[in-house]
Amino acid sequence: MPLPTSVKLFEMSPRDGLQNEPGAIVPTATKIALIERLAKAGITHIEAASFVSPKWVPQMGDAVEVMAGITRQPGVVYSALTPNLKGLANALTVGVEEVAVFGAASEAFSQKNINCSIAESLTRFEPVLERAREAGVRVRGYVSCVLGCPYEGEIAPAKVAEVAKALYEMGCYEVSLGDTIGVGTPLAAKRMIETTRQQVPIEFLAAHFHDTYGMALANLYAVLEEGVSVIDAATAGLGGCPYAKGASGNVATEDVLYLLEGLGIETGIDLQAVIETGYWITHELGRKPSSKVALAKGLSR
Repeated sequence: MPLPTSVKLFEMSPRDGLQNEPGAIVPTATKIALIERLAKAGITHIEAASFVSPKWVPQMGDAVEVMAGITRQPGVVYSALTPNLKGLANALTVGVEEVAVFGAASEAFSQKNINCSIAESLTRFEPVLERAREAGVRVRGYVSCVLGCPYEGEIAPAKVAEVAKALYEMGCYEVSLGDTIGVGTPLAAKRMIETTRQQVPIEFLAAHFHDTYGMALANLYAVLEEGVSVIDAATAGLGGCPYAKGASGNVATEDVLYLLEGLGIETGIDLQAVIETGYWITHELGRKPSSKVALAKGLSR
């Protein structure tokens, strides 16, 4: 299959990137500045916050303030994670236009992450999607552990397809397939997409790959060949997962953009502006970017 001519990049750093940041709570003003810098770099889809209990995810406790404080750019979608009706209600108070719900392809991971079975999680999402529909808000679905689970090991592609299909049929406009612990390899990624696209049209699937074993870019190339044209990534490679031992961050946005540019695939995003943003946010967090492209290119003079 030919490679896509353009790719939509979904930026994860403000939410998936910062939610597990150890130590002090990242200031609200820093989160807002990060989101605004990303939008100015040409990124049109940004997951900006998570409306979950601060007891479970303290870094996301200021979601209302963050969403209310952003100076919104025209043509940019600022989405938020809303795993339940309470989260959705809070998100709607600050005019969120797109939200996301998250399930898993692994029973054990579902129990550890959201304290219920896969089937129960899908049932819980139904009223969230119904209320979002009433409010005119689009819903994105996530499936975790599509290429492996820290508790169950390998995950059957058919299980991924089953959960993705359920989310799609429930009304999710797009389903993002997450290699949460970054254990996947290209052939496994291809097989997972081949199976899932039989249940959900390829144009409604996204790839969300972590880079724990350094395989994320290779896996992305493999699924681009299968027709995937939506990629989740995080500037500076920020992120991890509290329920996935040893999981490193999302694939770095800078590295994905460099790959796509080399393939002649259009994104509309300014790579150097993203690199500058990655250096800025990691300086704020007291470390360096984990993006190889950012480290190689450095800051502009």
